[in-house]
Amino acid sequence: MASGTTSGAILLWRRGADGVEVLIGHMGGPFWARKDEGAWSLPKGELDPGEEAEAAARREFAEELGLPVPDGPATPLGEVRQRAGKRVLAWAVEGDVDPAAIVPGTFEMVWPPRSGRTQAFPELDRVAWVAPDVARAKLVAAQAAFVDRLLEALGAADA
Repeated sequence: MASGTTSGAILLWRRGADGVEVLIGHMGGPFWARKDEGAWSLPKGELDPGEEAEAAARREFAEELGLPVPDGPATPLGEVRQRAGKRVLAWAVEGDVDPAAIVPGTFEMVWPPRSGRTQAFPELDRVAWVAPDVARAKLVAAQAAFVDRLLEALGAADA
């Protein structure tokens, strides 16, 4: 990804029996296949020219998961900058989706490298509801800040 690009993201959350849970997705494709910690992300994607960041976040959620963002207010969680320079702006939305109902979007890349063959891979190969402490460990490092900001917004010190 080009340095300086901007993405919008949705952090979907729900109240479970043991407190707040957040929905995260494991990045698809061969590079991430055998990785776990740091290999999960919020559903997100780049803004189209002239597109509002929240609109992009909602569009990308639907593209990556095959489901619309649940109805409800969106709480701004601000911005983080990932290691490669990408800016990510996120919004928290309360809602519930069944991970089994997700139909991930795909991307194409040449695989194996230098083979000349193009293969399609899911953008997110699986999604899961997890507790905030699990999300912090599994998410791309910069995105963990969104979990903390959600909890602050909810007034939950360590839900």
